[in-house]
Amino acid sequence: MPRPEHGLPARSRPDEEHAWWWMGVHGGAGVTTLRLAVPGGGDAGRAWPASARSQPVVLVARSSAYGIECAQNAARQWASGMVTGVDLLGLVVVADAPGRRPRILQNLVRLVAGAVPRLWEIPWVEPWRLGEPPMSHLPKECAPLARDLARLTPSA
Repeated sequence: MPRPEHGLPARSRPDEEHAWWWMGVHGGAGVTTLRLAVPGGGDAGRAWPASARSQPVVLVARSSAYGIECAQNAARQWASGMVTGVDLLGLVVVADAPGRRPRILQNLVRLVAGAVPRLWEIPWVEPWRLGEPPMSHLPKECAPLARDLARLTPSA
């Protein structure tokens, strides 16, 4: 299995305004789907958004071992002070498969959750996999995510 990147780059976003940024910590994390399911945030790609003012950021990762490890590395990078101008709101873990998550992965998610301000978990949504619009098949877990982000980013 490929190892996650040691550090994500920063990318200037001087002309873009969003209530928050969705930042995928690896490819295929689920940012595009979340952006459609919970409107208000911009897609930062796989780079910390940089600008003159502090940027609210939500990390996004799949619940695979690789995804969670990438989230852990991003959280470590933020906590170490290597990332400036970022207000880390939390981490969204998007299920990578239907059913219960294996205990080893659940334990890893709990470990990483201790390094970020908040954790939100989105279950497997089969219609999303089949290309259905996210807004037409919102799991109940999207409601607290949307509510929290609206509360945390009053400009939303």
